[in-house]
Amino acid sequence: MNSLKYIAEQTKLSSYELSVSGTDTRNHVLDHVSQLLTERTVDIVAANQIDYQNGKTSGLNDQMLDRLLLTPERIEGIATDVQTIKNLDDPVGEIIEQKTLENGIELKKVRVPLGVLGSIYESRPNVTIDIACLAIKSGNAALLRGGKESVNSNVVLAQVLKDSLASAGLPESAVGLITDPARTIVDEMLGLDQYIDLLVPRGGAGLIKHVYETATMPVVAGGIGVCHAFIDENADPEKVIPIILNSKTQRPTVCNALDTVLVHKKADKLMVQNMVSQLVDHDVEIRADQRILENIQQDSPLIKPASEDDWGTEFLSLVISIKTVNSLEEALEHIKIHGSGHTEAILSEDQRSQDTFTRTIDAAAVFVNASTRFTDGSQFGLGAEVGISTQKFHARGPLGLKELTSYKWIGIGNGQVRP
Repeated sequence: MNSLKYIAEQTKLSSYELSVSGTDTRNHVLDHVSQLLTERTVDIVAANQIDYQNGKTSGLNDQMLDRLLLTPERIEGIATDVQTIKNLDDPVGEIIEQKTLENGIELKKVRVPLGVLGSIYESRPNVTIDIACLAIKSGNAALLRGGKESVNSNVVLAQVLKDSLASAGLPESAVGLITDPARTIVDEMLGLDQYIDLLVPRGGAGLIKHVYETATMPVVAGGIGVCHAFIDENADPEKVIPIILNSKTQRPTVCNALDTVLVHKKADKLMVQNMVSQLVDHDVEIRADQRILENIQQDSPLIKPASEDDWGTEFLSLVISIKTVNSLEEALEHIKIHGSGHTEAILSEDQRSQDTFTRTIDAAAVFVNASTRFTDGSQFGLGAEVGISTQKFHARGPLGLKELTSYKWIGIGNGQVRP
């Protein structure tokens, strides 16, 4: 097994070759990745089943197992996302700004790759493909450390990437995969700022916190995703119930799934009753405040009184909290206290309320009359994302191609000297 430092060195060296490669060459790599994912589906599923069964044996919870699982349908979706990335405009070389200085120098601000994108992530093996392909498309190399629970899947997927790089005449080491399961390897990686230009951790709050406190290189991370939907007093029931159901149940184990519904005290009571009934029909556990409990008048073991701990909790499961608020302002205040800056939504037919909500909410993504599940690189037309940032520097929301670039200034002169 090669040492982490050796893998990082090789990845860094490869990044220079990748940074000057042409768009057609990098697109060839992505075409080949998409093709090999389809051709090797049986092998990928077989490796993933080893991880999945090991995960069940070791006691991984249902959320982690769902994130770990690769099916032929999911692999097909990943291959489609790779094609979407390939078809996006190449950001490398884009002229962001240009002007002629008074002294005659032609000055251009040009987009360039960052270098080496590092990522530490847990469970989800599709992240291996997402991050590496976004890195390759934007002229970056990638150094990846997946969780031990997905190591067999990641090895097979990394070989797809390496074979695809080689098919285009690019170094296989442009994608480095760290398979050492030792926890100490994470801290070692966090000190490799001479090789890693940007680190993106994806995982639980504990991992994110540790990376922020330890890393010696720049970090962009999302932390947890506590997502709210505010149902205004004039919300349309025909829109509300499908949006709430989709936000909560379409895939409850991911960071953009809905956690808390805030209901205006004057909202349609029948709508709220129907919303709760349909959530219960979808096996969602309801944790509601007293006013909601009195309104819905339903008897189900899935309906329970909420505690203070249910506000500001990312459930990552079929659990949702519901709270009554007296006004839009109270909803905004609740989200300010309990939100995580990920995704928030308002369900309202009032333009003034919509405008106030979208202007006031401090989050990476804010939706009006739409599901929180749309905060996603693929849904945003970015092909995929390296992660979803809830911070404000240097990127926010889904990290796509442009967020994986920097820029340099190029000045074209004709003998000018500074006086």
